[in-house]
Amino acid sequence: MISLQNINKVYNKGEVNEVTALRHINLKINKGDYVVILGANGSGKTTLLNVLSGADKPTTGQVLIDGKDVTRYAEYKRSKWIARVFQNPYTGTAPDLSILDNFRLAALRTTTKKLVVGIDAAFRIKVRDMIARLGMGLENKINQLMGSLSGGQRQALTLLMSVMDEASILLLDEPTAALDPKTAALILTLADELIKEYNLTALCITHNLKDARQYGNRLIQFQEGALIRDLNAAEKSTLQLQDMFQWFA
Repeated sequence: MISLQNINKVYNKGEVNEVTALRHINLKINKGDYVVILGANGSGKTTLLNVLSGADKPTTGQVLIDGKDVTRYAEYKRSKWIARVFQNPYTGTAPDLSILDNFRLAALRTTTKKLVVGIDAAFRIKVRDMIARLGMGLENKINQLMGSLSGGQRQALTLLMSVMDEASILLLDEPTAALDPKTAALILTLADELIKEYNLTALCITHNLKDARQYGNRLIQFQEGALIRDLNAAEKSTLQLQDMFQWFA
């Protein structure tokens, strides 16, 4: 599904402030994998997602999706495969449009922009049904402006909007970092449900060791731009929190 081959990313190459963000990354991710990514600040986690999404280009190496070399594809050209939820809950939505209009835009994200998805009765019912699973009562407020909602509400809706089109890869870049514990738990539970329900291939960055242990079928750790640990489901199932604490000791 996803293959990163000898990826290196260097910022300000040749300058006094040169930084190597990724070092010789070779990573294969199978369809349906849910990979949780751990690492200290500056270890290369978000750079990895940027390179995969097309927000940044690798200095060297190749990015393949479904066997296709997309290394030089712009971010918008990779949107047919990739949806992304950011750390900032105010990123990824249009605040001046209604909830319903935001969902319509999400449904159009991977199309050729011919505006073929209309807001008819069937679409309204679909959006209401999706939103109702949040238990926030927002299914009765679909004409309310997105910008009037709380960060947690917007993040939950952004996650739902990620499955409105045909994208098969979901990137979660610390999606709960700015949320209170209750909303964070809702977001992670919802993400887990959607990944399984839609058979998505997912990568999720987190600093929460308990969440890293609980979610996903694979756990990888970055350190100073290098991938230093890659645990499969069986290895992850025997992992203890104290072991994980030692990784950062």
